[in-house]
Amino acid sequence: MFLTKKLSSSISKAILSTAKRTNTLRRPLSDDKPTINTSQDFIHLQEKNSQHDFPHVWLRDNCQCEKCFHVESKSRIINWKYFDVNTKPSDVQLTKDNIEIKWDDGHLSTFNLKWLHERSFNKSDRKNYTENVYKLKKKQWSKNQFDSIFKKFKYDCLINENEELKRWLESLSIYGVALVTDVPSSSDSCRRLASRVEFIKRTHYGEEFEVKAKPGTTNVAYLASNLQLHTDLPYYEYKPGTNLLHCITQSNSSGGENLLCDGLHVADQIRRNKPANYQMLTDVQVEWEDYGEEDGNKFHSMYRSPVICLDKNGDVARINYSTPQRGSHLDVSVDGVKPWYESLKIFTDLIHEESAHYKMSEGEMLCFDNRRLLHGRTEYSDTDQNVRRVIGAYVDWDFINSRLRVLNNK
Repeated sequence: MFLTKKLSSSISKAILSTAKRTNTLRRPLSDDKPTINTSQDFIHLQEKNSQHDFPHVWLRDNCQCEKCFHVESKSRIINWKYFDVNTKPSDVQLTKDNIEIKWDDGHLSTFNLKWLHERSFNKSDRKNYTENVYKLKKKQWSKNQFDSIFKKFKYDCLINENEELKRWLESLSIYGVALVTDVPSSSDSCRRLASRVEFIKRTHYGEEFEVKAKPGTTNVAYLASNLQLHTDLPYYEYKPGTNLLHCITQSNSSGGENLLCDGLHVADQIRRNKPANYQMLTDVQVEWEDYGEEDGNKFHSMYRSPVICLDKNGDVARINYSTPQRGSHLDVSVDGVKPWYESLKIFTDLIHEESAHYKMSEGEMLCFDNRRLLHGRTEYSDTDQNVRRVIGAYVDWDFINSRLRVLNNK
């Protein structure tokens, strides 16, 4: 009997302690209707199959009233100079569609439940938003899977139909590559398609650039010889996101094939099978550089970054690889030089093993993610009657992602 009373007393104290911490004990659901409770720093929204916790400071910062938020520009206008990060609600009410909050300074805020759900802090909800709204989740592919992921889109449909434009941009986002067919032979076809997204990114090679054999060139891409696998402009801190290559005239020789490799897939293979080499490729800062002259303009570009760049989550954010543009300055201790070269050789061998071949036909435009895919070209031969000619342009991912969100909102 004494033990039972003692245990009962302990339970009562625990309940009282919990009530003190949360201000309001969680109430059981009635007819599956949502309920709300408050604690020291949170408002808790309890629903039939889920609970959502919203911090007081976040709610106050995101008040949607006209004094705190400008609807037309969708911009916060609350004056943060006078913001109190320790603000608390003095009263909270749940209506059919909203949560209404009166704050300790007398300010009133109303939050739509749907709006709150879209901004849930639950891990699964944050993951879903990141992979479907912020940026579409990428899917790796191997050489053997290339034919199944290589989607084709008609040029006129992309110019005239928003739904087809969305499908093209989604394919580029997810797989990093797509083909556009029936492209007019005009040299401004890349520009017209880029304008459906936003605009072309200018580099020191101009906006559109012409790829064909040029005597006396300072760029190996303008030679008819084999063009090694690479990413374009790794010597730019903010390098172009997506490459558009419009084939106006293709070589009649057996060469001129494009090589394409998914850098995400290769990086993942090395990470799984050779972690020490993977670390070298993600740690060592390589100096990439390009100097020369284009249309009378001299340049000397330089940028340091690893071959494989990771984001804060450890995911691959960017691949940098170009043998011609890899400088001779290597920012690593002398003992780390050979291990890095051994790691680079592993990467190089694997990208060649995993490269798919595709020879563009005239009137086709090859589009690919320049931060993810490595591309190259086999050697070809020109004749007086047949000079291979490709028009290229770049479009940045900031604008592609923006256009996708706009199209999805429609």
